[in-house]
Amino acid sequence: MATHQTSQPKSAPAKPAEKTPRLLADNRKAGFDFEYLEQFEAGVVLLGTEVKAIREGRINLRDSYARVERGEVWVYNIHISPYSHRGYAEHEALRRRKLLLNRAEIRKLIGRTVEKGLTLVPTRMYLKNGRVKINLALARGKKAHDKRETIKRRETDRETRAAVKERVDRR
Repeated sequence: MATHQTSQPKSAPAKPAEKTPRLLADNRKAGFDFEYLEQFEAGVVLLGTEVKAIREGRINLRDSYARVERGEVWVYNIHISPYSHRGYAEHEALRRRKLLLNRAEIRKLIGRTVEKGLTLVPTRMYLKNGRVKINLALARGKKAHDKRETIKRRETDRETRAAVKERVDRR
């Protein structure tokens, strides 16, 4: 008897699993000083030594901000320290860097940043599929009473977590 083989469809080649973004830097102070209205993901135009320094964690987003100038988005005051194993190639630590966004997103940002009190703030920098990305937030500055409210909410959350933990530990 002849055996009959059923042909099974060949599975597609396995795609590399999309890695979760690796956080490189976080601007936590911005979360305290600003209320985020909308968030955007943008690529960054960097030099080779900057990328290597960022991968080493030599980056600081504190006091950084972005502006739309002549149809392009630029980020200022991102401090990238020099790469540890550099030779003759060195970059300027606080130079302005261009952000890569879709044209529609840039138009939207132009319209929104004209509004009084709105600014663009980099909130996080991370690696996504080997590329350095910035999470950019359209934000409104918080007033002093908003900051106090945030502190109060954080303290009540901390107290409730401690009370729940204490109650669970008793059992």
